[in-house]
Amino acid sequence: MSKVLTAQAVSKMKCTGSLPLEVPDAQAPGLYLVIYPSGKKSWAIRFRRPDRRTTKLVLGSVSTVADDRRDPDPVIGGHLTLAAARRLAGALKHQIATGKDPAAETQSKKQSIALSAANTFSSAAIDFLLQHAKKKTRRWQGQARLLGLCEVSGGGLELIDKGLASRWKDKPLSEIDADTVFRLIEEVRHKGVPGLERRNDEASEPRARAMHSVLSKMFNWLAEKRRVNLNPLDVLKRPSPPKARDRVLGENEIVAFWQAADEATRPFDALLKLLLLTGCRLNEVARMEIGELSNDQSAWTIPGARTKNHRTHVVPLPPSAREIVAKVERSDGCKYVFSTNQRTPVSGFSKTKRRLDAKMHGVAPWRIHDLRRTAATGMAELGIAPHIIELCLNHVSGARAGVAGIYNRSVQMEERRAALARWAEHVQDLVGRKGKRVQG
Repeated sequence: MSKVLTAQAVSKMKCTGSLPLEVPDAQAPGLYLVIYPSGKKSWAIRFRRPDRRTTKLVLGSVSTVADDRRDPDPVIGGHLTLAAARRLAGALKHQIATGKDPAAETQSKKQSIALSAANTFSSAAIDFLLQHAKKKTRRWQGQARLLGLCEVSGGGLELIDKGLASRWKDKPLSEIDADTVFRLIEEVRHKGVPGLERRNDEASEPRARAMHSVLSKMFNWLAEKRRVNLNPLDVLKRPSPPKARDRVLGENEIVAFWQAADEATRPFDALLKLLLLTGCRLNEVARMEIGELSNDQSAWTIPGARTKNHRTHVVPLPPSAREIVAKVERSDGCKYVFSTNQRTPVSGFSKTKRRLDAKMHGVAPWRIHDLRRTAATGMAELGIAPHIIELCLNHVSGARAGVAGIYNRSVQMEERRAALARWAEHVQDLVGRKGKRVQG
């Protein structure tokens, strides 16, 4: 039974049952005070839609402050006094009388808000990483960090403090245009990636290029999913690629490196030496598994899932390399050859590199990947044929590229074994011959 509600009555009414209590307001037909068992109260109206179906539309929560008619124009979803709820109900009944459907309009607004929330930069970046990059890109975590996200246990992602996804958390994709991206890339070039430690004080083209690349991939994917119309990076010039490095360690530098590796903590000492002897990439050696080694440890098979070109690579280990691997301490429960916690592959190469540099006095700046180039150059200087060197490094270029690569299917394992053995013997000879001279 309806009754004329008062502000005092609204504040005192309670629900004593297990179901919500609806109290109609006689002064505003169709308006209801809804009281929930939890004590929460809201306003609602009941009406017939244009198709004659009856429906209930929640207007907002109940405000029990003094009933003041000077309140601003009430809106759906607001905190409404009795007077405000009556005014809003009256305005909606007028719309209903003219054939409008406020319930449909409210639902449309909710869907628009939800769609807008799903199309913010942070949510789009998470979708791109989890639905695309994680499945298609081997080192997708690097892309995530550029976008301001990092992986957490369980496979989810969280915002990096002051990272890009945090900065643009609620920024609609429609507001990210070419000018916005250009300013970001300029910032990355000169000041560093938002939320990440800056490694140098100079402007960095590779850093800017990396940000351009990941954003371009992300917006291309969003365009395919019809979440944006255009990729704003299509009209921006891609930053120049870095100059190809040609840094090779000379003989005295190889000796200095080997002696510094001798003093490195385990198992970094063995890992560093294997990088030089095999010419393999850092991640390939660091993630070496016991099961990838042959029974006599004369060969190491790197599965295609861990090689850059996705091709299985068999590395014939020379005697000195086998001896190094055999001396690495291992735990029965760990599948990795190089591990510091007996659970995961070894990491922390930045610290190790800094310690190496501190011991390699007088050696010009170099990178760990330069060891791979040093091995290739060293084998070439020993007279080893280019195509054998490429086989040793698992390269598909030069002598083995294009048509030549299609027809040259021979793995030439014996030649590769002899090449790596000659290179290892050369390194050992350098260390033994020049090392004594340096120490003396």
